[in-house]
Amino acid sequence: MRLGLVGGHTAHRTLRQGRQNLLATLHSQIQTLSRRVWRIAGRVSVQVKIMGIVLGLVLFLGLGVTYQIREVMSRALIHQLEEQGISLTRDLAARSTDLILTNNLFALHELLRDTVENNNVVRYAFLLNARGQVLVHSFAGRFPAALATINPVEPAERYHLEILDTEDGLIWDFAVPIFDGRAGVARIGLTDEPLRRVVEDVTRGLLVATGLVSLLGVLAAYLLTRVLTRPIFELVAATQAVARGDFSQRVTPWADDEIGQLSTAFNVMTADLAHKEALRQELLEKLIRAQEEERRRIAWKLHDETGQALTSLKFGLRSLEQSTNPAEIGTHLQALRDLVGQIQQSLHDLAVELHPPALDELGLVAALQRYITLYVRHTGLAVDLQTMGLNEERLAPQVEVTAYRLIQEALTNVARHAHAEHVSIMLERQKEHLIVIVDDDGQGFDAQTRLERGTTQGQLGIHSMQERVALLGGVFTIESQPGQGTTVFARLPISVAGSQ
Repeated sequence: MRLGLVGGHTAHRTLRQGRQNLLATLHSQIQTLSRRVWRIAGRVSVQVKIMGIVLGLVLFLGLGVTYQIREVMSRALIHQLEEQGISLTRDLAARSTDLILTNNLFALHELLRDTVENNNVVRYAFLLNARGQVLVHSFAGRFPAALATINPVEPAERYHLEILDTEDGLIWDFAVPIFDGRAGVARIGLTDEPLRRVVEDVTRGLLVATGLVSLLGVLAAYLLTRVLTRPIFELVAATQAVARGDFSQRVTPWADDEIGQLSTAFNVMTADLAHKEALRQELLEKLIRAQEEERRRIAWKLHDETGQALTSLKFGLRSLEQSTNPAEIGTHLQALRDLVGQIQQSLHDLAVELHPPALDELGLVAALQRYITLYVRHTGLAVDLQTMGLNEERLAPQVEVTAYRLIQEALTNVARHAHAEHVSIMLERQKEHLIVIVDDDGQGFDAQTRLERGTTQGQLGIHSMQERVALLGGVFTIESQPGQGTTVFARLPISVAGSQ
């Protein structure tokens, strides 16, 4: 018995596991089918989707209403047929009572003939005596003998109904006892063919109406989708042109709805992109020119300063080679050492201008301190550097380079154009931003006019700083008026890609 119990538990677990596996398989198949349907629907155009939705709704509502009306009408007509059959059979029984008792067969024949001819749903009528024998009937030929016993009725019953399945369709056979069954039974057979014909006619009419409404719905949906999708197609074409670099594309808003608002937003976006592309092209040209100028300046320094110093070194070595006087040799050696030191300093200054090693090795603050020391030595301006919140923590390399070049460009502009005596620099690290402020007491300028003019002409300076800050997603502003000095402000996000 234990073995049998264990076997029963094992079979139960196996059955449960099989049921779980079946449910998991069905769930997976349903998910796969759903994804396939969504993929197919995703490939269909919006126009076809809207037309399909409209057609589906019209067909669903039309067929649903048709089915409901058909069912309600069928039940109502069947109830009417049943009431009519009861009424006709009871009337036949009441009117034939005296005729049966007086054995007036001719009058009974006339009564049956009138009943059949005056009611198109009556297929036959006949009367049985108390012993179940046929007295009269409405059949043209012989009376079907089996029909007399198919639908028996008790004397106490009001009526009895049997539905017969014949070659001519369903026949509703009603039996009503005559004089409580003592005089016999009245039988009438009704067909439901006229009722079914009415139901079929109504159903056919509803289906035709549904088809016409579906056709009109599809036509209306087609016109609606043409109106709706035309601006969408225009937007798609314009977007593809913008993706190819054509920022002159514009779409005409055809209405003040969501699609019209989208068209307006697209036009604003393309105008903004065109403006930014023009600025980018201008900045790129200026950057190329600045690179060429920087290369020319480096070449000039290498040729005129370092080249001349090396030439002097070469002639000095030649003079040293030809000299025999120890005192003169010592003098030449000292001059050559000084010349080598000048060459080293010149190359070091040039390397620092290109990219200060201290920026990579020691960080932003140390690099700025070294640069400001050289700047003060060459320009004679008083420069104050204040830092807050930086300590010794390093920032992302791109943030440090941007801040360094921003301050370097601002100090270069001060030295070239401001005629200032004092410059203040402030670096403040906030929670998520680095604030850079460069303020001088120089002669100032009309910043707004310079910015507007700089889109077509002018030097690289201000727009270079703008572009550097914009590349990091920061904010750049410059405030200046003639005679009131200049303040450069930048807020750089610290959390950028590649931050440490």
